[in-house]
Amino acid sequence: MARTKVFDEQEVLKKAMQLFWNKGYNGTSAQDLVDYVGLSRSSLYDTFGDKHGLFIKALELYRTINEAVLEDKLGHAPDVRVAIQQILMQAVEESLARRFTQGCFMVNTTSELALHDSKVMAIVTANRNRTEVIFATAILRGQDKGQISKIHSPTALASFLFNTYTGIRVAARSETASRDMLENIVQVAMSVL
Repeated sequence: MARTKVFDEQEVLKKAMQLFWNKGYNGTSAQDLVDYVGLSRSSLYDTFGDKHGLFIKALELYRTINEAVLEDKLGHAPDVRVAIQQILMQAVEESLARRFTQGCFMVNTTSELALHDSKVMAIVTANRNRTEVIFATAILRGQDKGQISKIHSPTALASFLFNTYTGIRVAARSETASRDMLENIVQVAMSVL
């Protein structure tokens, strides 16, 4: 008779996501996972297959959460331009607060694994595509309301914003990155809009 699972898979995924986010894929051992999420190795493997399977599910969870937050912020914003500036400034704040600890899980994963792992590359690519669609949809609405310039297409601006957002996350990892430098990036980005 099969045993009944007595743990919440979503909670395990959230814990695993935090651990992978803090230590990276290669820096996280199977024992780290067992210790951190509080399950036996057999329970983890029976549920998620292996470390890689658990990582993929954790990265997908991260992607889902962040895309939903972005869509909510931009989809309900009365002023799209203001919402975009708030999103970029939030990236500055979070990046400075976490730059030597976590950074951005998706950016970290892109750097660590995407070129060598087709499943990770697929998630990273889907994240970029969906994020750009969310930005483009909001930008079009902002252009229709006269809040954003129509000099550039929504698609071009969405790609630009995605790269700006990601660039802020990467730049903040440097010891020489200052608040002024990152805020200047946001100001220049806003001038394009």
